[in-house]
Amino acid sequence: MNTFIRLASCVLVTLPLACGGTFTGELMEGSLRPDQDFCSKIHHLEANLSQVLEPYEEKMATHTGVYVLEDGAGALMSRAWMSEAAEKTIDIQYFIFSVDNVGVIATDYLLRAARRGVKVRMIVDDMLHDGDADFLQVLDAHKNVEIRIYNPNINIGKSIVSKLETLATDFRGINQRMHNKTFIVDGKAVITGGRNIADEYFDFNQDYSFRDRDVLLLGGVAKDVQASFDLFWDHGLSVPLQKLVNTELDWSPKDVWEKLHQFSCDPENFWPQIRQRIERVPQVFAQIAKSGALQWIDKIRFVTDVPGKNTSKGMSGGGITTDTLVALVNDAKESVVIQTPYLVTTELGQQLFANAVKRGVKVQIMTNSLSSTDNLPAFSGYARDRHKLLDAGIEIYEYRPDAAIRRKIMTSSMVQDSQEFPVFGIHAKTMVIDGKILMVGTFNLDPRSANLNTECITIMHSEALAQSVLQLMIEEMKPENSWRTTKDFNPDDEAGCWKVWKMKMHRPVPKSIL
Repeated sequence: MNTFIRLASCVLVTLPLACGGTFTGELMEGSLRPDQDFCSKIHHLEANLSQVLEPYEEKMATHTGVYVLEDGAGALMSRAWMSEAAEKTIDIQYFIFSVDNVGVIATDYLLRAARRGVKVRMIVDDMLHDGDADFLQVLDAHKNVEIRIYNPNINIGKSIVSKLETLATDFRGINQRMHNKTFIVDGKAVITGGRNIADEYFDFNQDYSFRDRDVLLLGGVAKDVQASFDLFWDHGLSVPLQKLVNTELDWSPKDVWEKLHQFSCDPENFWPQIRQRIERVPQVFAQIAKSGALQWIDKIRFVTDVPGKNTSKGMSGGGITTDTLVALVNDAKESVVIQTPYLVTTELGQQLFANAVKRGVKVQIMTNSLSSTDNLPAFSGYARDRHKLLDAGIEIYEYRPDAAIRRKIMTSSMVQDSQEFPVFGIHAKTMVIDGKILMVGTFNLDPRSANLNTECITIMHSEALAQSVLQLMIEEMKPENSWRTTKDFNPDDEAGCWKVWKMKMHRPVPKSIL
């Protein structure tokens, strides 16, 4: 059963069929209740985005307001409220937009904004979309929504035969993906960082969740993020969905929109506590601004690769984000602290960090352990050269799947009420230079990010921001959260023999595509 049929079965009929998400479980007969008071009370915001940001307009003209979104629930609520508060436009760009609980609820928020007259544009990469384009077609059917697919050469609108043909004739093209992640409202409020749109990025997955990081940007550099989105939107690699597929759907889009709304409103699927916290976002934001946690900085850069990344014929070639990060490490005087889900280094990367250590720079890198990783091929690439990094004097910390810090960072109502914490794995891509410069973005320390995927990063020159994130990273290096890997010890055996064996089976995979 394909993804859209599973979803449609869940939201269009009252049968005990299981949806694909992990949070809801089964939707039993009668679970969709469009007439309940809960549904009718949740869409009345006291203020729109302009009204909330009005006190900061003067600062936004010359500075950028920055707030770091550490927890999944906060990152979800920020996106939800911004969607509700949008007045003119919502532009979103994601590598993954899943058809799970978070994806369905996010879609409902976008549709509600479109119904108010907000213009919604979405760019989604073709590689990892959930199987078929029917779900995107339903969203794209609204007159105020337009969806484009980046580099559609392997999935959407492709038959099995055409997929195999592309795989055989354009292997490099298949591996050139759009990894950018931006959420832009009215051109002046932005969320960008590591999170895709799926349950596991927002504490909604009960089996496995990501420890991730985003930044909220207000004014200032937001115009550069908007320019980046427009660059991708207008590029030939971003193809309108309607040009790729235009199949006749078995359901009326309006009926599906209504059922999606009912699904999203049902407290069994999206807890009332979350809705109430979304409504309180403006008050919480005011408290954050008053406390100083919202920093206004004038030295900030948003750096993005261009569509297509590079024009080399092989699997290398670099890009703007790669060059920028190399320069940051080369300019470091005292310390480089990195958090990355994947640590697949080439000779160039190994030499980069080795040279920093020789200059007297302390280099610390935190990455996933075999027990916490979601990507065995990438871990295999890391394990092959782990000893080289250690020999160069780099400190390596590997994340525990049962990291104690889960209780601090995982703030969703589902987790806090149940006290059942899933396996936790790093997905944050963060760098702190000399305790004064903070980088948050989409860039993994691997050849794929360096040479193939388009990436985006935000570089903030703010000691206050850098120190706030650095202190949390240092806490995550403690033994209750990470294993310190040395020349004499690594925690691979903690994952069990079966996972160790599966990891070793990926060693023949070339590092250039990891």
